[in-house]
Order: sequence, then structure tokens, then C-alpha cells
Amino acid sequence: MTYRGLTVLALGAAVACAQGVGGAAVPDWTQFGGPTRDFMVASTGLASSWPASGPRRLWSRALGDGHSSIIVDGARLFTMYRPLPAGGATPHEEEVVVALDAGSGKTLWESRHDGSLRGLDISRGLGPYSTPIIVGDRLFAATTRRELLAFDKASGKRLWGHDLKTEFGAPLEDSYHGGYSCSPIAYKNTIILMMGGKDQAMAAFDQATGALAWKAGNFAAAPSSPTLVDIDGQQQLIVLAGDSVNGLDPDSGRILWSHPHVTDFGLGVSIPVWSASAHLLFLSSAYNSGSRVLELHQQGGKTTVTERWFSRRMRVHFGSIIRLGDHVYASSGDFGPSFLMAVDMKTGDVAWQDRSFSKSQLLYADGKFIILDEDGQLGLASMSPAGLTVLAKAPVLQNISWTPPTLVGTTLYARDRRTAMALDLGTR
Repeated sequence: MTYRGLTVLALGAAVACAQGVGGAAVPDWTQFGGPTRDFMVASTGLASSWPASGPRRLWSRALGDGHSSIIVDGARLFTMYRPLPAGGATPHEEEVVVALDAGSGKTLWESRHDGSLRGLDISRGLGPYSTPIIVGDRLFAATTRRELLAFDKASGKRLWGHDLKTEFGAPLEDSYHGGYSCSPIAYKNTIILMMGGKDQAMAAFDQATGALAWKAGNFAAAPSSPTLVDIDGQQQLIVLAGDSVNGLDPDSGRILWSHPHVTDFGLGVSIPVWSASAHLLFLSSAYNSGSRVLELHQQGGKTTVTERWFSRRMRVHFGSIIRLGDHVYASSGDFGPSFLMAVDMKTGDVAWQDRSFSKSQLLYADGKFIILDEDGQLGLASMSPAGLTVLAKAPVLQNISWTPPTLVGTTLYARDRRTAMALDLGTR
């Protein structure tokens, strides 16, 4: 079972108060990937279609560059961005952690930090790339230059911080030379993230004090983000690295198992997907790689790993992967054409592929898929092993969008490299 750190809502503001059918509260979206880090959420009441102009826009505002997604905590939103240059092409040498009002998009507080791009490949965007996480009264954020920062979420006051380069010798860049991308995850009283370096591929820090709890691992760093799964009653931290996929003990960082999964440039990005009932872990990468499924069992602290299949048909670049039953659904492709695809998790057989959207991020709620492609097209669809049915489609963003949208109740928060907005996906 996927690790679930759900926070129960008690909201007031109309937009921030995410309500399901009958007024039942639904979870906030306080981390990358949503309440259960799998881009699936228990929202209901979504419309089955939209007018040609698209869903109703609640607000829109200029924001800035970056791929950091929007997280939601009650009446507040949090994300990261780089200010847009004023009348010139020179990027700003700072980046911003920001709190926004969920009902209007107005800035509540900002914290600005060194965002120098020296030594970094900015061909994939200026960053920031990582998504913050809320735990209790604290906000944790990882910057492009490998700083881990903790804030009071209400005021923006900085509580503690670490420069992982100067304090621990972590590399500024990974093998692909881009900025730091890992979105931290919470476990018990720690924050865990990829650090990089000998015997410190991963690291955990105390949430309250910032003290190092552990560091471990020698696998190649990558732009991926970890997830937590339950394997036969044992919590494991699953990490897709640049050359392998790994299971760690989240209490100590001890490597429980490792299996090869090599990508060009070390570009393992997407979060692996776990099926507890089938004991299968699905992972996928682009850049001359592909998809594979591992069967995992655990007994007495020992994990057995059996590769069930590998295929180059589905190659998930950086998008989200949704598992429903025995099938996984994702956008496949890197430099060439991209396809929405359905793949049988047990066999690797491709059920179908479709080019209705360009490279996309997917969410799943209320029996529907929400699709946001890199061209700013927003879609609503049903998908099954039998095929794809597009229920609605409309342009909502004008610039490249590689950021997964966020859904709380029937309100969708989305951004591209210049703009953030809130859209009402509910019935009218």
C-alpha cells in the first residue's frame, strides 16, 4: 500500500474549502504528487464536460519561471519561482518561495534566495524545479542550488537551512548538469531527499531542528523524487536513481535492495508506481531506457527482487504515472512524438496509444483523468484498457507547462513558466 500521510481539512474560505459530495472534507495537496504522492485524489463532483472556452477561471496571475508545482494547505497555496526579467533576457539571480491566497492568488509572503545559474544547464528551463512540502506548521523547500530550507508556513520566517554543497560536499549538479529537482518527502519526524555524493545519495533531516538524521547510498543522483510504499508490512523508501532503482529503510537509510535501471545522462525522473495486491513495482524512464516491472516480497527484513519484464515501448520522460487495476497510464516519449499509453503492468503488453495530446501530466479523480499537456491544453478524459475517450479539451496556458496541476475539491491549480491560475472543474 502506498504511504499515505493524509491531513484532514477544516476550511473556511469558499475556494479554499474543498468540499466533496454532501460537504464531506477532502484532503489538501501538501506535497508533490498529492495526498498519497501518486497523483490520485478523492475529489468528487467534477463536471463531465466543459464549454469550448474551457472550465471557469477563478483567477489568474503572473508568477515567474520554474516547474515547481503548487501545493495547497487550507486557504493557502505554496510554490517556488524565478522572477521574470524586466525588459531583458538576463535571468534573475534569485529564486522565490512564495505563499499565495487560495481564493485570489495574491501573494501573502515571499522568501528570496540565491538563484545563481552559474555552472548549470538551463536548456530545460531556469528552475526552480523542486516542489515544497508542508508538514504541520512547517514548510520545507529545496532550491535549485541544493539548499534545504525550513519555514514557518504562516509567516514565512526561516527556521533553519542547509547548503548541501558546502556543508556535506554534495555536487552542485547531477550528471545531466541541471539544477536540483528532487521534491522532499516526510517520514515520521524527518524530511528525506536526494543529496548526492559518496555514501550520501539520500539524506534525512530532523524536521524541527534540521539536524542530520542519516545519510546513505552510493547510487547515482538523478532528478527524481522518492516515494514510500508498504511491502509486506515494511515501510520502504523507493528511489529511482540515474542507474538503478533502490529500496531503503526510511528510519536509517540502510539499502534494502537495488536493481539496475540505466538511463542516458542519469535522467531517471518519474516516481515509480506500486501495486500492493500484485507485489509489483512499475518504473519508467526516457533517454534510451524504457519501462520495467519488479516483483518485490519482504520477509524478516530481507527483500527479494524479481524482474518480470522490460520494454522500450513506454518511456515516461518526466510525467506522472497513474495505476488503475493492472494497467498503468502515462505520457510516453522524449525527443520525438509523445503518446498517451496504457500498459498491462503484469505483462508489459501495450493496450493502446493515442496522440490526442502532446507530452502530458496526468491526475486522476472522480473516475476521470485530468490531462495538462506541455502546450497548455487541458483535457478531461476516461481511460481504460479498451481505449481513451476525450470528454473535454481547451487551451488554458500560453507557455510551456511541464508542471503537474493540483486538484483540491473541484478547484484545479495550474501553472506554466509565466502564469499561475485556478480553474473550477465542478458541475454548474
